[in-house]
Amino acid sequence: MGKKAAKSTKKFAASGQLKKTIEARRKHQQIRQKVEGRKGQKNGKSKTRLEAREEKDSDQDVENEPTTKSTKRMTVDDFLSGNFMQGSDDDAEDLENIGSDEESADDDGMDSDDGSFASVDDLETEGELHLHELSKLAEKDPEFFKYLQENDQELLQFNPDAPIDAAASDDEEMEDAEDVVVKGDRLPVLTKAHLQRWQKALLEQRSLRALRKMLIAFRSASHMNEEGQVLAWSIDSSSVYNKLVTTALMYTPVVLEHHIPYKTLANGKFKQPTQTQKFKTLQKLVLSYLNNIIHILLQLTDNEMLRLALSGSAKLIPYIMSSRKAVKQYLKKCLELWSTGDDSVRITAFLSIQKLASSPDESVMDTILKSTYLTLMRSSKSTNAHTLPLINLMKNSASELFCVDHSTAYQHAFGYIRQLAVHLRNSMKIKTKEAYKQVYNWQYVHCIDFWCIVLGKACDVQTEAQASKQSALRPLIYPLIQVCLGSIKLVPNSRSYPFHLQIIRSLLHLTRHTRTYVPLSPYLVPILTSTLLSSRPKSSTLRPLDFDVQIRVPQQYTKTRVYTEGLTEEATFLLAEWLSSVPVHGSIAFPEIVIPVVVALRKSIKSSAKAGTNKDQSLVKILLERIDDSVRWLEQRRKDVSFAPGKMDVVKDWERSLISKLGDAPLNKYLKVQTKIREKRRNLVDKARDGEDEILED
Repeated sequence: MGKKAAKSTKKFAASGQLKKTIEARRKHQQIRQKVEGRKGQKNGKSKTRLEAREEKDSDQDVENEPTTKSTKRMTVDDFLSGNFMQGSDDDAEDLENIGSDEESADDDGMDSDDGSFASVDDLETEGELHLHELSKLAEKDPEFFKYLQENDQELLQFNPDAPIDAAASDDEEMEDAEDVVVKGDRLPVLTKAHLQRWQKALLEQRSLRALRKMLIAFRSASHMNEEGQVLAWSIDSSSVYNKLVTTALMYTPVVLEHHIPYKTLANGKFKQPTQTQKFKTLQKLVLSYLNNIIHILLQLTDNEMLRLALSGSAKLIPYIMSSRKAVKQYLKKCLELWSTGDDSVRITAFLSIQKLASSPDESVMDTILKSTYLTLMRSSKSTNAHTLPLINLMKNSASELFCVDHSTAYQHAFGYIRQLAVHLRNSMKIKTKEAYKQVYNWQYVHCIDFWCIVLGKACDVQTEAQASKQSALRPLIYPLIQVCLGSIKLVPNSRSYPFHLQIIRSLLHLTRHTRTYVPLSPYLVPILTSTLLSSRPKSSTLRPLDFDVQIRVPQQYTKTRVYTEGLTEEATFLLAEWLSSVPVHGSIAFPEIVIPVVVALRKSIKSSAKAGTNKDQSLVKILLERIDDSVRWLEQRRKDVSFAPGKMDVVKDWERSLISKLGDAPLNKYLKVQTKIREKRRNLVDKARDGEDEILED
């Protein structure tokens, strides 16, 4: 009779882990048989070699099994028949560790052939070559072809008529399989020879077997020097590491595109590959690979490698859409790089998010829009001269996502604009310093500006004309304008003028693109009159205030000459921009619209003979002269008008012809000159800030 087994051994069998181990071993033997069978058919060799190798494998499997003195000589049948023996407590701990390890592997999406993904080899086509695809690679994937020309030129030098040495290929397969066997505590060292062999198989044969090996090696690269990780390869050279990462990122999408292609629809969205057994098998490999890419993104510091990892992973998106967890993890990492990386990395991360947004799944689009907006808000808490360009990049790129599907974006835009209105209403009711801070902060300013950019892009007149319909977002223009004007009127003191100018800039952007008339003169003219009528400002040695990065004037700048002159210059420019906009200057009633502006400014100039500064007065006088010139220019064209104001259709036709000639108006010419002067000054300041040798002149 057999001896009784230990409780730990019995527990191992009852948990089902023994059955998994046996099935995994049988799968491994079946794969060996297939390889040897193909090799025997091609080379005409006898079965004795296969049988000898099977005997050798079985001997090795027995040797590699975790055995004890009491179970060493038992067969599988004896083990399953009951009558187990008792063993030591150490055995119980070892078996429990095995179970926990396998459970953690299952959590990572890997089962018994888990780490090796051996089932992928069953999909391999026998000796199939794809050299005809290689010849068309320049047209099909120019980016990958360019990479091969620069890095692996020898792989492009192939002979389509040359026979394939299948036996050599199988020998390499067996050698690689034997290399992965761990001998003691030492792992096989990955070399460039391995990579070149895999590259050749991937490029010429689209080999799934080579793809599996390469991605297993990629996992070893992504989890290097980490405790508790079971790795298949040791990588000792940085050049091999870089070559492996680059090869995996460049070659994997090409192979997947061949075996499980997806379609790109006419609207720019993609259609996922057909749910075949081949796709289901490869999807496990792809999900594991994507998880390793996300992990390696945490380690990479080189911007070039980060861009390569992001662009390479974006090509995997059609294959991972069925895994919601993978999509969320990937989106989270892309948003992190989009909000914190270098400019080039931010753009590449956004392109990856944009690829994710081209999914036909509406729930994915909802998640992307919400996560993108929240990331933008968190990144805009603090604004200075260095962070402003990055925040503007984020706002412009995020607006592209909200303009993909206007109907889906409407729900988010409505909710977030309403949120801004609620903050404004609370501040108007409570009227405390803390309540005002809910509105007078950088997050509020950037949110206002972001929605002006989104609506300006979605409701652009030319875009709607091409689509022959109005955007679904157009109804949100009016409530957004009301929120903007309400926030300007909340605190009308002089220290808050920079905040007012920020909101007015956003409204001008919205006006310029949607051609919506917004009465901004009541908010700009008081700024100019206050500077003209104020007591003579005191001189100071403070440097000029940058109104682009200010929402509240520092206390030391109040009533100083440098602040007054800068405020007058900024308000004058914005007023000129508003007056020259299409809704104002393109109206047949332009001479009547500007009357209140001209009267108020001239009255202020007359009253400021002993106040203000000469520079303030000269800036306003020049603007008034250009306004008068534009009024005469428009009145000259109104002389030939023979229709009454009530005929709106005829009026609109006349205004359309006027809009095409606005570039010749004196006010528009003045604005172009002022814009060039401001851009030149801005470039000089940026260069000086970056430490370049530039002389700043007044």
